[in-house]
Amino acid sequence: MNVLIVASEMEPFAKTGGLADVIGVLPKRLSNLGLDVRVVIPLYREAERNLKRLGFKVQTIRNKEIIVPIDWIAHKGKIKETKIDGVTVYFLINEEFYDRDYIYGTPTGDYSDNDIRFGFLSLGALEIAKAVNFQPDIIHCNDWQTALVPISLKWKKHYHDDPYFANTKVVYTIHNIAYQGLYEQNLIEKFGLPSHLYNMHGLEFYGEVNLMKGGIISSDLVTTVSSRYAEEIKTPEYGYWLDGVLRSISNQNKLVGIMNGLDYDVWDPEKDNTICMKYSPENLDGKIMNKMKLRKHLGFKSKENKPLIGIVSRLADQKGIDLVVDFLDQILDLDVELVILGTGDKNYENILTDDMNQYGNRFSAIIGYNDKKARAIYAGCDMFLMPSRFEPCGLGQLMALKYGTIPIVRGTGGLLDSIVDYKRNAELGNGFVFHEFDGKEMIRAIENAISVYNNHSEWIQLVKKAMTENFSWKKASEIYHTHYKRLQGLS
Repeated sequence: MNVLIVASEMEPFAKTGGLADVIGVLPKRLSNLGLDVRVVIPLYREAERNLKRLGFKVQTIRNKEIIVPIDWIAHKGKIKETKIDGVTVYFLINEEFYDRDYIYGTPTGDYSDNDIRFGFLSLGALEIAKAVNFQPDIIHCNDWQTALVPISLKWKKHYHDDPYFANTKVVYTIHNIAYQGLYEQNLIEKFGLPSHLYNMHGLEFYGEVNLMKGGIISSDLVTTVSSRYAEEIKTPEYGYWLDGVLRSISNQNKLVGIMNGLDYDVWDPEKDNTICMKYSPENLDGKIMNKMKLRKHLGFKSKENKPLIGIVSRLADQKGIDLVVDFLDQILDLDVELVILGTGDKNYENILTDDMNQYGNRFSAIIGYNDKKARAIYAGCDMFLMPSRFEPCGLGQLMALKYGTIPIVRGTGGLLDSIVDYKRNAELGNGFVFHEFDGKEMIRAIENAISVYNNHSEWIQLVKKAMTENFSWKKASEIYHTHYKRLQGLS
């Protein structure tokens, strides 16, 4: 089976968030199942740097220039390719669109031409498939940036009538429904789509064009990144005004939640060369050493064995950072130490930086993102806090489990699919859960974690249990494969 995955980012080439992590590992796992999987992403400036830095062998596919007409202009693209873990990755080249400092926009806002940039990616991926003679049985698209793939295959005559894609089925994954790709009505004309699509049953959305809505209604199967999130986005609270559309496709059995996994080839304290000392559930000495080194690096002076809580997060309301900021006094009054690593909302960056001056001996805010520092937090902390307003899947809690750092999470989306509250169920519990988005509830969950931490033998058993949890990609990739086969009438 031929599977073409189209995405706007992919680890280790270009990354802003969890989408890149998924695209970095899912193709590899699908390939292990015997599928011929290929990926198309843009050749951003960041991707070009990382290809050189990591020493990938890259070749330009000669005599294969693709042309995509957008708004009556013929935009040209070249193709480079490389291989990673047996998976072919095609890079779509267009310096005007992708040779920029950032992937989606500057710190002041999104690029104004993102509709054209990612429309070029979507249609360019179809042209690449033809140029390299890779006829896909499945095209797997991701988020609004690739929604014009299913939209065009269904409604753009040039592709709808092309026998090359006659048997191609489209899977469309929603990684975060909050970002939908909203543009003016003239987008329909820009991309040569029929004008009748601009209605409430098509792409129209409160006076604009909604690309994610188009991707949802045009695809053969819509997936999202956890079972709980698939249910949540069908409600007004979490659906961002697309809940009605999602309920409709769910009634047609076209919506499914598939929990993301963690790449244990990459995230494993027994193999991690970036942490100061490796460790395992059978030997936790390294966990102790990692905590000692992290506390020393942060300048924490206390000689008491206080609980050390870590946060690695985008500093945004979605992630519940406002709860942490508003209740920082109450958190630290619990006689814990806290470290936050992240970047995002400038207001939160400034507040957390100022707070360091007041609590510097037990609170640290590291503004920015650095993989080695993130791993030091996963390995060195006792607990990992994720107070998200909503969380489609979440990878932080899975990384924390593997490193024996007990998650304290709000019960939403993938967090509730992966973390069982220890206080409610000691046999299955692997963390601590609070359900209301409320600071007092968060404090209560932290207190529950501390009460177990203070019983050393009980805590060690919980740590060992967390480290042996299995959220690998093997199960998720097999579920995707099952759905691919079903769409092709093979099961």
